[in-house]
Amino acid sequence: MTRRVAGIDCGTNSIRLLIADVDDEGRLHDVVRRMEVVRLGEGVDRTGRLSEAALERTRVALADYTEQIREHGVEAIRMVATSASRDAENAADFKAMVGSVLGQDPEVITGDEEARLSFTGAVATLPAHEGQRLLIDIGGGSTEFVRGTGSEVAAAISVDVGCVRMTERHLRTDPPQQAEIEAAVADITAIADGALAVADAGREATELVAVAGTATTIAAISLGLNAYDPEAIDGSRLTYAQVAQVAEDLAVANHAERLAIPVMHPGRADVIVGGALVLRTIMERSGLDAVLISEHDILDGIALSA
Repeated sequence: MTRRVAGIDCGTNSIRLLIADVDDEGRLHDVVRRMEVVRLGEGVDRTGRLSEAALERTRVALADYTEQIREHGVEAIRMVATSASRDAENAADFKAMVGSVLGQDPEVITGDEEARLSFTGAVATLPAHEGQRLLIDIGGGSTEFVRGTGSEVAAAISVDVGCVRMTERHLRTDPPQQAEIEAAVADITAIADGALAVADAGREATELVAVAGTATTIAAISLGLNAYDPEAIDGSRLTYAQVAQVAEDLAVANHAERLAIPVMHPGRADVIVGGALVLRTIMERSGLDAVLISEHDILDGIALSA
């Protein structure tokens, strides 16, 4: 007997919806999967507050999602809010907006729970791996590092480094200047080293997994896809050299050139360089020379937990 559930993931850059049927074995079967770039966390790193414009963009997308949830007869809903709404002084305004639109409050979860949900969602569809995996979930405002075996989490940490945060903090010209790139990499390196010391201090992980839009977009570019194809991206494996090449190509392109890449979502073109630098630097610092890309992530974990 299946149960229809909905998961909503509201992050710094995007808000995503998954409506799925959960079967008796706990597997998800997608009914609706959507993503809208609303940039909820725009300016939060600088001001400490969610802007009125960002809240309104998020409200419009959430209203559309709520209508779809009702139309599809969902039995249980879980909405999770992550980095931006944890950091904002006016998070209460966000909570009130969600309550009025969705009819229930969002759960503003800790970085640790965010990491664990990401791991649960990603490994549910990955092929079996005998050793330990290190999963990284690069978001707009934060990145989660999770190490585990099978579906069991051994260590997890969430840190304040993401594609939006790094772009706003360092990458201010188009294309970014070399000095800006170096400053971003230095920032990412310091934070990644600290996170790896917690998540994989003994360098026990033998496989690196990356999830979320930065990683999947880089994979799509490296694969040379003419259109975004989740089936082709899911389970693809990139070497460090491939990731470094994409990061270099993106960094020398201007916004219009990045926007013209067939697989580029319009809402990601201005922050993808920051995200690519995060992925490249983590691979470099982890010592793992390849990364497995998964299309499944925290959104799947949220839906499963609903």
